[in-house]
Amino acid sequence: MPFRAADKGSIVVGRKSMNASSVGAPSCKGRVLGVAIDAPGSWYVLHTRSRQEKALVADLVAMGVSCMLPVVSALRYYGRRKVRVELPLFPSYVFLRGGAEDAYRADRTRRVASIITVPDQSRLQEELVAIHRSLSLNLPLDPHPYLRKGVRVEVRSGPLKGVRGIVEDRRQNILILQIDVLGQASSLEIDGSLLEPTEEAEPIITDT
Repeated sequence: MPFRAADKGSIVVGRKSMNASSVGAPSCKGRVLGVAIDAPGSWYVLHTRSRQEKALVADLVAMGVSCMLPVVSALRYYGRRKVRVELPLFPSYVFLRGGAEDAYRADRTRRVASIITVPDQSRLQEELVAIHRSLSLNLPLDPHPYLRKGVRVEVRSGPLKGVRGIVEDRRQNILILQIDVLGQASSLEIDGSLLEPTEEAEPIITDT
């Protein structure tokens, strides 16, 4: 399978899935499966086949390939039964850390629909570290619309010190953690007094 470059306009599978009415808003604590934050190599985004995220991570871990899948807890209803399940924070996507051969090995599992290369490796690393730290601290993350306008900020103190994100309105206590390569985002509540604009604090405006 040839690799393809990231294209925010064409990657839309996960956005609809995050709003599924049968699940309810996750807004719950989660965790990270197959942590790969400090692994050597480059990031690749694996666009998976339907509902294959966890199975793919299990396969990759068994092969010794570093990967990352953020998941959150949510309630599903089966008739009168209420069951708590873990759902991918970004449905249909797994983040792989390694080389091109590792990405091809993932493709050979037949659980991958496409492999997305990542032009800005440092940006994705920063974004995934923010997600990882938030989930490691058991902070609830909610799916959030991807922002095309906002102000970049950094947490200046507390457990999330150094984490960078975006705020839409400085009067709101909502920090938005975006994954630019996917055109998707999640959010968490935070004391607005802990946030300060970064050096690149001018409003961001991305193309539609």
